[in-house]
Amino acid sequence: MPSPIRTAKRVDGVSYAVRDVVLTARKAAEAGKDLIFMNIGDPCQFGFRTPPHIVEAIARALRDNQTFYAPSEGTPEAIEAIRRDAVERKGIRDPLAVFVGHGASEPIELLLTALVEPGEGVLVPSPGYPLYSAILGKLEARAQAYHLDEERGWAPDPDEIEALVDAGTRALVLINPNNPTGSVAPRAVLERVLDVAARHGLVVLSDEIYDRMLLDEVDFVSTASLRDDVVVATFGGLSKVWLGPGLRLGWAIFSGPEVAAKPLLDAMGRLLRARLCASHPVQHAVPAALEGPQEHIAETNRILRRRRDLLVERLRDLPGWSLTPPQGAFYAFPRLDLGRPDAEVVRELILEQGVVLVHGSGFGQRAGTQHARMVFLPPEDVLEEALRRIRAYTEARLG
Repeated sequence: MPSPIRTAKRVDGVSYAVRDVVLTARKAAEAGKDLIFMNIGDPCQFGFRTPPHIVEAIARALRDNQTFYAPSEGTPEAIEAIRRDAVERKGIRDPLAVFVGHGASEPIELLLTALVEPGEGVLVPSPGYPLYSAILGKLEARAQAYHLDEERGWAPDPDEIEALVDAGTRALVLINPNNPTGSVAPRAVLERVLDVAARHGLVVLSDEIYDRMLLDEVDFVSTASLRDDVVVATFGGLSKVWLGPGLRLGWAIFSGPEVAAKPLLDAMGRLLRARLCASHPVQHAVPAALEGPQEHIAETNRILRRRRDLLVERLRDLPGWSLTPPQGAFYAFPRLDLGRPDAEVVRELILEQGVVLVHGSGFGQRAGTQHARMVFLPPEDVLEEALRRIRAYTEARLG
């Protein structure tokens, strides 16, 4: 009888709550439960379609045999389109480098791999996207969680961030607009956070994948546009604004003092070359996306705003649920007061009502609080049914 293969300890702590709940959902489906999925941020699974000019750019590249290896950093055309958009729309002065990857997740992972030694720390938002803590766990580094303040619209607290910095802290992660809360960070808060980064020599990772998915008259500010004496890596991609999550095409824009950034850029370059390149045909979609028709963005935001408003209205008078209305992206992160852990609430909702959410503890939260992440991507009639089921579950629990 063969012995079980021993796996590396560095993967023991890796988890990803967004997809982990699917295991419970699969069990419910096998039992015949009709499921409504509100767990994953994939617009294309809910009827949104990748804009035709982006699809055609990829199809044309395939017809033209653009299937050979691309430069490891990205094609010149994709890099130039990203650089121009960074300067002209985002206000990032003099980008040092642009790297194209398999989604934004790949350059995020490569940057952290190039930067952080085992035992060193990276400041990550709580709640925040679990990719960062998963990568840091694999690197045997520390995720130093700083809390977003629910009472102040989920804004970061620069004083708390600075108090967490220690001798091993190397970087700071910002997610703006935020996943999972849908909050948009105010300019004044970003400026103070950058002050902290400057004082302590931290690299800033600014995840701006939802930068044009704004649901209110809110002022989005790109972190790197605020000062040029801090090394900032700004992440974007085709997954969200451009409605192409399965295209797996993203990028990192580096800015800041060149002398400070050069060793990191050199290390990133070595890692990029070792993995060859991002998808060549899909890179042809980047100029099409950034420089082609933009009408779908306003229409997508209009639809999302209507669905967000429906969700906010239905949760407003639901006992045990309270919500800070999201301003961007397509996530809501309501607080739960149902007398049980959020993971248990999510499990019961799946098995009893067939509504698939994600437990807030999978994203991080203040001790003693419970939350759930829900996407408001489904059509209104589906949202109405999901919220009807959530109400039925809640009333049964609260009596």
